[in-house]
Amino acid sequence: MRRLRHLWYVLLLIEVLGVIIPSIYTRIAPKLFGFPFFYWYQLAWIIVSVILTGIVYLATVVRAPGGDNHADGGVQR
Repeated sequence: MRRLRHLWYVLLLIEVLGVIIPSIYTRIAPKLFGFPFFYWYQLAWIIVSVILTGIVYLATVVRAPGGDNHADGGVQR
């Protein structure tokens, strides 16, 4: 099960590759609402990255038995 959890991190690699290779997005056309491709591609990756990071987090977080996950590390006061 632990090994399968590591496969989710491939989604984070997709995020990195999408913005680290400039030859993918260094052009003007096609325009979207008057914005050159370069700008709306970068802005779209912000939204996509938030979604992918959330998916990876939810898929890899270790859940406590009984569903008692506390933001403070499980410490009850």
